[in-house]
Amino acid sequence: MEPTQTTIGILNDLIQINNDRIIGYEKAIQELKDSDDDLKVLFSAMIDESRQVRMALGTEVQALGGEMKSGTSTTNSGKIYKAWMDVKAVFTGHDRKTVLNNCEFGEDAAQKAYDAALLSEDLPAYLREMVSKQKHILKGSHDEIKALRDRE
Repeated sequence: MEPTQTTIGILNDLIQINNDRIIGYEKAIQELKDSDDDLKVLFSAMIDESRQVRMALGTEVQALGGEMKSGTSTTNSGKIYKAWMDVKAVFTGHDRKTVLNNCEFGEDAAQKAYDAALLSEDLPAYLREMVSKQKHILKGSHDEIKALRDRE
């Protein structure tokens, strides 16, 4: 595969992870009790975060002459790795700690995906910088979820 196609593939994998993240948080919101409004607001913000990241990645895919994966396309073969798909199957409880545990699992997977993307030699410097910034943003969300989970 030529570097441009490989780069497009890496970016599309990150788009898929963010799609998985959106679906995961939508599912998490459904699993929460009415009294968990604070988590619903937080998860909604994280959905918006992934939508913004996904759009930035999609813009770059199109600039490279590729086609952005659809908003419903999620990881299932795990080209870079497998992520939120596992979380969606694991949601079983409605309590805060279970939901936060599952969300942290998904955030860990997203971090691994970004790590894998950053290790690729096929990622040009300008995209490496963008992906690194996105990883940092998502790491903040990861740490927030982890802190909330640890308090439960």
